[in-house]
Amino acid sequence: MEITIEGQKRPEGSKPNALRRQGLVPAVLYGHQGAESINITIPTKVAETLLKRNVVNHTLIQLNVPDLSWSGKTLLREVQKHPWKGFPYHLSFFSVAQQESLTVSIPLHFVGEAAGVKLEGGLLDVVLSELEVECEPGNIPERIDVDVADLHQGQALHIRELNLPAGVKATGDAEQVVVSIIHPERGDEGGVEG
Repeated sequence: MEITIEGQKRPEGSKPNALRRQGLVPAVLYGHQGAESINITIPTKVAETLLKRNVVNHTLIQLNVPDLSWSGKTLLREVQKHPWKGFPYHLSFFSVAQQESLTVSIPLHFVGEAAGVKLEGGLLDVVLSELEVECEPGNIPERIDVDVADLHQGQALHIRELNLPAGVKATGDAEQVVVSIIHPERGDEGGVEG
């Protein structure tokens, strides 16, 4: 999924709180020219819609800044929200070139009913709910499906055993347990076999 938004260059000397009162969210764009960053603003309504549809460090965003004649693909790297009101306070965008590879976190989606739960009365113990992967910006998966149907009590799936889409590589420890089936009485002390 890709989203397109438009930002404006932030006026010199403008105060963040004054911008927020004007219905704008202060933001920064970096990575578009090496280490240089530029201060921009995004309309608050656009920022709120973006945050409903975007996962930080996951969704590609086409960002256009007409007054700088800049347009490119970005990732939303950081979101700061007001501590108790919850509205967006500051956004950080990172420019990505098509040929670069990125490290992003992808949600894991568990499918199937584990034999160890259905037939043996075990409990599904989810250790990781998302996986950090490396891939090209145009190849970011929405989610990674993890089939648990063949798991029995005392068994586990490790990162190395996941079926990842082409061009997507896990960055974590290949031996890290993703999900296991544990005995309900022993909890996680029952031991897990690979």
